[in-house]
Amino acid sequence: MRSPLGADGWTITVAVARVFLFATFMTIAAAIPVLRESWGLSAAEAGSIVTSFTISYAVSLFGFAWVADHIGAKRAVAISALASALASALFGFLARDYWSALVLYGLVGAAQGGVYTPLIMLFAERNSVERRGSAMGWLIASTSVGYAASLVLSGLGLRIGGIPAAFIATGLAPSVGTLILLAALRGVENRVHSRDGKPGLVAQMVHNLDARRLILGYTAHTYELLGMWAWMPAFLAASFALDGLGTGAATQSSAWFSAAMHIVGASAAFSMGRASDVLGRKRVLVGVAALSAILSLSIGFAIALPTLVLVAIGFVYGFACIGDSPVLSTALTEAVDPAYLGAVLAVRSLVGFGAGAVSPLVFGAVLDIAGAAGAGPSLTWGAAFVALGIGGVVATVMAARLKGIA
Repeated sequence: MRSPLGADGWTITVAVARVFLFATFMTIAAAIPVLRESWGLSAAEAGSIVTSFTISYAVSLFGFAWVADHIGAKRAVAISALASALASALFGFLARDYWSALVLYGLVGAAQGGVYTPLIMLFAERNSVERRGSAMGWLIASTSVGYAASLVLSGLGLRIGGIPAAFIATGLAPSVGTLILLAALRGVENRVHSRDGKPGLVAQMVHNLDARRLILGYTAHTYELLGMWAWMPAFLAASFALDGLGTGAATQSSAWFSAAMHIVGASAAFSMGRASDVLGRKRVLVGVAALSAILSLSIGFAIALPTLVLVAIGFVYGFACIGDSPVLSTALTEAVDPAYLGAVLAVRSLVGFGAGAVSPLVFGAVLDIAGAAGAGPSLTWGAAFVALGIGGVVATVMAARLKGIA
């Protein structure tokens, strides 16, 4: 039965499972200020831990999506969930310095890909075009809520027991999500679409202009989004510090506000997914991507504003930055033959999250360079966020150039 919110019980159960499964995604981002102080890391080194995760996640998304075309999306999801539970637990109990965190956080990323792209395939199979945007909204919204839960758990762990407690708390949560997800998958058909007589992957990529533009738009969107997610907690912590809070209090406060921003992002994913069912995919994509680009290009220069004002702007930023995610995925499922959807999603994930992996490192490098040059906080953070804004501009242009997507 479908609820008034546009989702059936299965969709809601999968969304709940993903909240737990994604609990490790923001652990390092939430702890960056403390890690830099405790482990003596530069901004680039701290960003490289996030980059390790994101590169591995990009490869994982590619691999699981590609394999899902051949073994079925359901089977790929189940394998990934079990691997995620194990890898996250290892990270929680064993990551205690820069190198162990770099390796183990990368291992977590390598396990996680199957609880995203193959689930897009399952959601496309289970929902008609008229309802697909709403369903994808739930899928992406659960990701944002999972990130918020990660920030909350990390903040509590840092407050109660420091870095080890934060890592253990977030590292064990995916085991709960795995149990819920495996229960939801019981009775779901493991479907493998026939490719007989259909144009191959090269034709899907070369001759399908809308698919190419959606992939480029997703790549630019992911570059902007993952950079923002990785560094927004540290940005807010810097703002709190300018207001006189110490490092620990500033870090905890920024984690809470960043978690709230992800809840706002969840509402954006849900509402923009539904809006695209009513208003059309292209119209929503252009509007949301343009707003996100404007905020990326400006928010860093506003660090000296009163913290509550900055947090309010950050909420709008978080809404805009994630709002096009479900629409990009929904539009791609409608532009590509189902028999090759996994392969196309694989390519999209590799280039998209490859760009997203570079983003936190670029952001951190700009911070280091601007700081070494003696730039003030506004110019330093402004320049770093401008580097993200380039992605928002490209995403807007790609959305505006769509031809066959209404």
